[in-house]
Amino acid sequence: MSEKDQADLAAMERTDEPDLDRGIVEAWAAKMISNPDRAYRATFYVATIFFLVTTLFPFYWLLMVALTPRNRLSSVGVLTPGGFNPGAFVEIFTRLPFHRYIFNSFLIAVVATVIVLLVASLAGYVFGRLRFRAKNVLLLSVLVTSFFPPAAFFVPLNRLFNRNIDILRPLMQDGSLYNTPYAIFIPLSALYLPLSIFILMTFYSQIPDGLEDAARVEGTTRLGALFRIIVPLSAPGVATAGVLTFITVYNEYFFSSLMTDGRPQSWAPMLEGILRFQGEFEVLFNLMAAASIVAVLPVAILVIVAQEKIVSGLTAGAVKE
Repeated sequence: MSEKDQADLAAMERTDEPDLDRGIVEAWAAKMISNPDRAYRATFYVATIFFLVTTLFPFYWLLMVALTPRNRLSSVGVLTPGGFNPGAFVEIFTRLPFHRYIFNSFLIAVVATVIVLLVASLAGYVFGRLRFRAKNVLLLSVLVTSFFPPAAFFVPLNRLFNRNIDILRPLMQDGSLYNTPYAIFIPLSALYLPLSIFILMTFYSQIPDGLEDAARVEGTTRLGALFRIIVPLSAPGVATAGVLTFITVYNEYFFSSLMTDGRPQSWAPMLEGILRFQGEFEVLFNLMAAASIVAVLPVAILVIVAQEKIVSGLTAGAVKE
């Protein structure tokens, strides 16, 4: 029987079925069951529209506010600005040294990411490839750190970093870590280290032992095998841990604002710079919107460049082969 005859027979069988008095929802469900491709397309369109509305629309609205002149902010529409004034993107750098705030956050995020990846690689190798007593207990104690809110660590860290330490006087003016980048990326690196350890441990445990054994037979140490064999083969996991750490530290505000006095020379973060456009008697909403868009560009570029590594890292590390 040809495909045309089969289609005609299926159509005749459908016409022989009695008409059921279905409601709107039941009729829609019946159509989705009879045509799965249509259901998949409908689900895809609904998910795409939901993503655009909930994720991208706030950035679009920020752009509308940034392009609206200050005296016409009340006329900003949902889809159109109340005017056109791109000078706000220049004014944020002339009114404040906003570039210094962005540089502070960027440099602190880069340093914290390097520290986290270095320590997490060593710890991930130990937990993922070595066997020793109380390994699960030690791993659980490391992961428990990420369960606490950052505010729980502020009081002891604040007392520690504001104390004058004699050994630091040759390096610091008053011997304390306050208003220095060390008081920011040291606690942030410790707080976001457990997640990276867990990600890298999952990837390192999947590398065949034969590859490491072959490298060690050639005279390579465990440390050399880690950085020459295991880390390159776990590039998606390393990229995922690095990008997640960078984004989190770059957008962090709690520790950064409390460990500095808010000046750009004191390593204040970019969120502190955005809030500087909020005065006592006036709030420059268009400048705050323009500063927010400029500040998010480094993270957006990083995600676009590393999106393939991030996706492969999150999916490949989820299943252990």
